[in-house]
Amino acid sequence: MIQRLNNEETKVAVVGLGYVGLPLALEFAKIWKVVGFDIKPDRIALMQQGIDPSKELPTEAFENKKIEFTTDEAALSDCSVFVVAVPTPVDNRKVPDLGPLLGASETIGRHLNPGDIVIYESTVYPGCTEEDCVPILERNSGLTYIADFKVGYSPERINPGEREKTVEKITKVVSACDEEALKDVVALYESVITGGVYAASSIKVAEAAKVIENTQRDLNISFVNELSMIFDKMGIDTQEVIEAAGTKWNFMKYTPGLVGGHCIGVDHYYLLFKAKQLGHDPQVILSGRRINDEMPGYIAKRLVQKLIKKGRNPKDAKVLVLGITFKENVSDIRNSKVADLVDELQQYSVWVELADPHANPEEVKEEYGFALVEKIEGVFDAIIVAVGHQEYKILDKDFFIRHLNEETRLLFDLKGIYDLKNEPELTVWRL
Repeated sequence: MIQRLNNEETKVAVVGLGYVGLPLALEFAKIWKVVGFDIKPDRIALMQQGIDPSKELPTEAFENKKIEFTTDEAALSDCSVFVVAVPTPVDNRKVPDLGPLLGASETIGRHLNPGDIVIYESTVYPGCTEEDCVPILERNSGLTYIADFKVGYSPERINPGEREKTVEKITKVVSACDEEALKDVVALYESVITGGVYAASSIKVAEAAKVIENTQRDLNISFVNELSMIFDKMGIDTQEVIEAAGTKWNFMKYTPGLVGGHCIGVDHYYLLFKAKQLGHDPQVILSGRRINDEMPGYIAKRLVQKLIKKGRNPKDAKVLVLGITFKENVSDIRNSKVADLVDELQQYSVWVELADPHANPEEVKEEYGFALVEKIEGVFDAIIVAVGHQEYKILDKDFFIRHLNEETRLLFDLKGIYDLKNEPELTVWRL
């Protein structure tokens, strides 16, 4: 396969050009001909101009690359390697939504030929690749799994907003349906990945490895979130406790906060789904997610309590929330827990204004129904710094005093950014 790619007898197709698929496609396109396929014409139009719709990559990343961006699936017929990097979200019932993944499998199946390899990168539950995707490939291609085409799985590990550990520098876990296919998959990724390649013993092992990475992080953060609730009742600063405990060599320093996004806030539901299918009722995983899901309501309640203590009726209160993206310095608003926080505040009839220099106002309006203010003006009863964007880290005491009602002057520093808790002119609360 590598020889055929080197001779430009065939191409690599990357299906799904989001924050995972696009940088990987560009890495492959440094050495081989690549077809970058996505079903969204507006995104393709931007990439054809050298613009990353996710705002993660500079224009230079598109230069001198052997890549064709298209929504025309006919272009896939020229490819022999298919890498699937589509989203795997959950629905309103927190059940895995395999629609994009199965749809991509149907599309690829229509263009699959004997000898081809399909590699899935999307996060799934163990068994999904071979139990759910492979039958679709077989049905749409008329080919037989392993005898005619091979399948691999290599979970994505890209961290949005990360400028140091980019796709080529991250250790890549790979797997395949048999030894022959595994050699090809290893060779494909070793050609572009400098961070090393780890070959798992089976596709299921690789699927499981991915799904527990973010589940573990979710659980660790839920632990410190619960600690923050306990310490708040005790009048203890959680950040100071973590700093003190962190002096022990084997203490893992996690900080409390809102846990959303399309990975940490979602991946564990795939593992839960499969576990329940097998008759196991997970306790620890569900408990951790319940705590993290409750954080927006908890923060809203604490703010309302402090407003009332200051003599302010929540119905007459005006609050500014800074940040709506799921993490700092990115534009991604998927599964934002800040949106849940705004909803909770509005349930108390609090007037909320929302700002974010990284989020797309149209996307926020479409996804959550909230309008973003372009410029922060006026005075508020409270300001919640919900996301640690670089633009917010440089704000000083004068900014908050200027925009806070002198009768309340409540600052909710959810990210623990500011050293202002002993400032007499402000009432600072943080997780």
